[in-house]
Amino acid sequence: MRDRMYDELALERSIKQYFGVDIDISHVIVFKIPVSRTAVATLFLTTEKQLLMHISGQSKFLFGDVKKLVSRMGLKAELYFPPQGRPEYFNEVGNAKFHDVFPGRKNIIDDDIMFYRQLAPYNPALILISEVKDGHIYQYDSDAISDWRVAAKFAYRRLKTS
Repeated sequence: MRDRMYDELALERSIKQYFGVDIDISHVIVFKIPVSRTAVATLFLTTEKQLLMHISGQSKFLFGDVKKLVSRMGLKAELYFPPQGRPEYFNEVGNAKFHDVFPGRKNIIDDDIMFYRQLAPYNPALILISEVKDGHIYQYDSDAISDWRVAAKFAYRRLKTS
């Protein structure tokens, strides 16, 4: 029990350091469940009743990979937090990758860099979750038929208020 408390404190500090987001973990739903062969995810509620997920791993993950993992876990993302001090991180990397492929193009719109935005390195990742789709949170399991099995049952839907 005490080790879990230290792990939660370490997670809060690493999120503060890397993403610049000051959070207080209220309740951990799942702790370090596998989401791929080399990555783990922690899903938790903050004191403001926001559902956040932190993904970290040994291999290089791209923004598109993280989006796919969130979907396969049975979750719906509302916001992907960029690294601290770089609020336009995904657009910056998308523009750079687009210019590598098309160096002569000048008038670039958001639709042009939509694909290249997904090529941004994104490890660790912090995601604000808006909904648990079917009341189940899935984890990676190479022995399962679909490679995914239920890790926890949890119902959550974030309601937008004005």
